[in-house]
Amino acid sequence: MDFALTGEQEAFRAEIREFLSSEVLAEERVEDGWISGYSREFSQKLGQQGWIGLTWPKKYGGQEKSYLDRLILTEELLRAGAPVAAHWLGDRQVGPALLAYGSEEQKQKILPQVCKGEVVFCLGMSEPGSGSDLASLQTRANEEGDHYTLNGQKIWTSFAHVADYAYLVARTDPDAPKHRGISEFLVAMDTPGIDVRPLIDATGEHHFNEVFFDNVEVPKNRLIGEKNRGWYQIASQLDYERSGIERLLSNYPLFQDTVRYAKERGLTKDPLVRDTLSQLQIELDLGRSMVYKVAWYLTQKIVPNYEAAMAKCFCTEVEQRIAKAVSELLGDYAVLLPGSPHARLAGRAAREYLYAPAYTIQGGTSNILRNIIAIRGLGLQPG
Repeated sequence: MDFALTGEQEAFRAEIREFLSSEVLAEERVEDGWISGYSREFSQKLGQQGWIGLTWPKKYGGQEKSYLDRLILTEELLRAGAPVAAHWLGDRQVGPALLAYGSEEQKQKILPQVCKGEVVFCLGMSEPGSGSDLASLQTRANEEGDHYTLNGQKIWTSFAHVADYAYLVARTDPDAPKHRGISEFLVAMDTPGIDVRPLIDATGEHHFNEVFFDNVEVPKNRLIGEKNRGWYQIASQLDYERSGIERLLSNYPLFQDTVRYAKERGLTKDPLVRDTLSQLQIELDLGRSMVYKVAWYLTQKIVPNYEAAMAKCFCTEVEQRIAKAVSELLGDYAVLLPGSPHARLAGRAAREYLYAPAYTIQGGTSNILRNIIAIRGLGLQPG
């Protein structure tokens, strides 16, 4: 099997790197750039390059490129520590969901804005009592005349405080079995009755929120797809969420800079240090091959269900091992470097150590993913 990219794809990668060399300076690199690296200005620059909605039809602003092309792009953005959070959810999830299930009106209105980097989304999925078991959600959307009336609460809603729209799931038939009677909506975040409250994470950053909906009126034309079929529509898009290279490279800039630091300080003379760093590099390479396999499946129009779960499960655990190894390698440097030329590296290591537990929770816990691998990949039965 030939794993080589085409000449056109290699040229595309070189073009991206050249763009990033001037747009993302070394001292501006961030970990978790798709979560904490929020910049509408940067997203709009990518839109001008035609690099948002890369795989989408040209009539909606896309470029009709392959999923491998999109993977090359996202890989380079994350390796560079680029601030891509402002367009990330629209590009990764909302756009594909609208392409699959949205009305023509929704596609024409929303997708070109996403491609230009002009619109920001949050995801209204998790609730206080419905995390991994998303189908148990209780937020209600009652059909009333020309609109739905929305009541309930969402939590861990990244970017709700800056988003233009929420891509939201709510129960539209409370009497149906829990995997039925759920629908998807586009909800404008400036609609009366929406209350956004910040949730500050352990690193002191604000991207999470809890969101309350009190008799929020959502026009019927904001229903995505078929009423009461939302769960089945969601199931396919979760594979997009789980299997991206962001599940492997969120803290890659920290790993890369730590390797450079270890070489400069002579730490790699220690065989234990060399072994630790080389083992992490091997795991990064293996995770990368798993993500590329999922992208190849998508280019072949194969649904990468358990393969996506495998990639996410393995890759996020690699990210946690990177955070742990870097903190151990730096020792006191991980927190005690005020005024040092390496102070920023230390602060990033400390931040990443605190944030790392989230990797195997957000986007589906490792326990849930292992169940998917067992049932859909290995054919095992519960109990």
